[in-house]
Amino acid sequence: MTTFDLSPLWRSSVGFDEFDRLFDSVFSTNNKGSSYPPYNIVKHDKNIYQITMAIAGFDQDQINISQEGNLLTVQGDMGSDKENDKTEFLYRGIANRNFERKFELADTVKVVKADLKNGLLSIDLEREIPEHQKPRKIEINTENLLTA
Repeated sequence: MTTFDLSPLWRSSVGFDEFDRLFDSVFSTNNKGSSYPPYNIVKHDKNIYQITMAIAGFDQDQINISQEGNLLTVQGDMGSDKENDKTEFLYRGIANRNFERKFELADTVKVVKADLKNGLLSIDLEREIPEHQKPRKIEINTENLLTA
């Protein structure tokens, strides 16, 4: 695997240390078990997003959704069921395991709501652009300030 040394970039820039952390998390090879549960991220409108996760077998009280800063974390805890410990499976194809999935959100994205229906967890997100970042038209003053 190729490693990237970004130290020359950091010598001539200020305030991009967050980019370094994001870059490291994207190219990290320590993401074991990151394929479960499967998910989709859909952009519905210019500022509306939705994360949909397939979490069949989980009840609402077994799911924990939290946001700390820009990190959205979804955890599923099946708990320990003593009856299932004695069950002898001939074939086990349905996942019955705990999970934790993390999503890095932009500064302007907030979680609106979450729904669980038919084994699909849908998390609605909305990007709110601050007033000072919205495009605006600047009027040109046509008055002549110099009078003779």
